Amino acid sequence: MPINLDEALGAQLDPVEFSWTSSDIQLYHLGLGAGQDPMDKRELRYLVDDTPQVLPTFGNVAASFHDTKPPTVQFPGIDIELSKVLHASEAVSVPAPIPPSGTARAVTRFTDIWDKGKAAVIWSQTSVTTPDGTPLWTQKRSIFARGEGGFGGERGPSTSSEPPERAPDFELSIAVSPQQALLYRMCGDRNPLHSDPEFAAAAGFPRPILHGLCTYGMTCKAMVDALLDGDVSRVGSYGARFAGVVFPGETLKASVWKDGDGFRAVVTAPERDDAVALAGVELIPDVS
Repeated sequence: MPINLDEALGAQLDPVEFSWTSSDIQLYHLGLGAGQDPMDKRELRYLVDDTPQVLPTFGNVAASFHDTKPPTVQFPGIDIELSKVLHASEAVSVPAPIPPSGTARAVTRFTDIWDKGKAAVIWSQTSVTTPDGTPLWTQKRSIFARGEGGFGGERGPSTSSEPPERAPDFELSIAVSPQQALLYRMCGDRNPLHSDPEFAAAAGFPRPILHGLCTYGMTCKAMVDALLDGDVSRVGSYGARFAGVVFPGETLKASVWKDGDGFRAVVTAPERDDAVALAGVELIPDVS
């Protein structure tokens, strides 16, 4: 069904209420590889009962954390087959650290829809508050819908950006365990592309691939641990573009540049000729 720009652009979805517990937070952090050194006190801060510190990227998955079925892409003016959709980018900003447990209300609206000719790029923003209206976090997301362009919309700006033309200020190693995707799928993404070898082969991959949001979260954790002394309360915002696949068992490399008050990074898979997994990574510390 073609995108109906008049109906879709600016549409606001019904509010979604959801809750999470400290056990959910610990499972999420384990899904990102936390606790590989169980004697490291900084690692244990992510995994203590009742009051673990919370990576801001939990906000990107909190509302769907308990889902056990694949998502649909059916909204006002938008009806797209899931197989045509690629996750393009994700970002989160937090006015204060996310609580280790709570109940929240999320409201999503579509902010931009770009017509790329053979595809559409759909941007949404989700504002998350406590039931009494206190802001908790804001999530921004874009998806790339193949074959859904040509509806007469504006092409929109390019979102690509090149890293600085100088050597990175930091290089971080991010180990992906062989079972990483099987563990991370417990965080609300049961797409068989990440767990079923036959399904992955039918999709053109030699084996199941890692969830993009897992690479995204692992990179945030690596940067927080290395650059902010493992203190999640120092993060103001974080975001990235999805540029390629990651296979469980690989070791990734994050090349990081200091950029003003924040950091920019590119994540690659060195074993595959530095194939880019995440581009346009940006972490901005909280300067309040």
